[in-house]
Amino acid sequence: MNVSYWELKNWFTNVDYTVVGSGIVGLHTALRLRERFPQSKILVLEKGILPEGASTKNAGFACFGSLSEIIEDLKNYSEEDVIQLIQKRWNGLQLLRKRIGDAALDYKPYGGYELFLKEDESTYAECLQKLPFVNEILKPLFRNDVFAKEVDRFDFKGIHEYLIFNPLEGQIDTGNMMQALLKEVITNNILILNQQTVTDFHDTDEGVQLQTNDFTFTSKKVLFATNGFAGAITEGAVKPARAQVLITEPIPNLDIKGTFHIDGGYYYFRNIGDRILFGGGRNLDFEGETTSEFGLTEKIQNRLEQLLSEVILPNTEYTIAHRWSGIMGLGIHKKPIVEQLSQNVYCGVRLGGMGVAIGSLVGQELADLA
Repeated sequence: MNVSYWELKNWFTNVDYTVVGSGIVGLHTALRLRERFPQSKILVLEKGILPEGASTKNAGFACFGSLSEIIEDLKNYSEEDVIQLIQKRWNGLQLLRKRIGDAALDYKPYGGYELFLKEDESTYAECLQKLPFVNEILKPLFRNDVFAKEVDRFDFKGIHEYLIFNPLEGQIDTGNMMQALLKEVITNNILILNQQTVTDFHDTDEGVQLQTNDFTFTSKKVLFATNGFAGAITEGAVKPARAQVLITEPIPNLDIKGTFHIDGGYYYFRNIGDRILFGGGRNLDFEGETTSEFGLTEKIQNRLEQLLSEVILPNTEYTIAHRWSGIMGLGIHKKPIVEQLSQNVYCGVRLGGMGVAIGSLVGQELADLA
């Protein structure tokens, strides 16, 4: 470890809190710690040049679950658990907007839509049937109906007549969000070191000895905010889930505005100005997409392009500008894990593909737990 006296003194001596992961959860954790402990030394470690998982790679949906997703959750969890999870997502979105501000987020309250492919008759019928019931159980939380039927006005093809509209959904600019968080972290005298992977750690009476790819040091407490990469520290309770995404070049006179869900949320698209961002398809290959390796597959990219050309933009010429992937953290339950792992080690992980909505709240809960 070739470090100077100054580096040892300013970065690696008397570290009170080390946050592992500089995504939405990690940065909110660090900021909350600064609010609680103004004089503490806080260090954030990030293994990537930018946040490695999904914080700068997501689609920028400010949402808390489509109607079909909520109906499916009600089959697997208690009604109370589902409502609590939606409450957390909603509260997290409000916390994010309050901290950063709608202008910096480029927040656009266009609302969200769910559309149903012609071949998905059963889900379509079930959603129309259960829409009033879901509105009723959510009314104590939102005071009004959340979901409503709307006739398709976007000229989509190959779908059923009605879309399900949610006026409470919005869009954010993911890049703006993370830049604003990073600026706030730096302003609050929180140190960030990038391209540092934690390779080992030992919790002792004196604190936690952390080993990275470049150095070893001791921190009084360590908080893991590594979401999709948290399998080892959670004994497999978190599984990585890759999401593949593409975006078009600008399309003249594009009349699509909003956030859109297809096939139980496994596909999602939105406009970014006059472009269409489209992602998903993990359900075509669950086993192959349960990976922490970034990458694209022909099977999923072909399906995205097929739906884009046949359903979303059936009479429009477009060009694909760029493709990428991100890594989410899923598990057998959608409830995030915010736990103490040992005397001085904590984690806030398993965001269930809802990092934008719930990440700020999980970060706050993680900091408060520690």
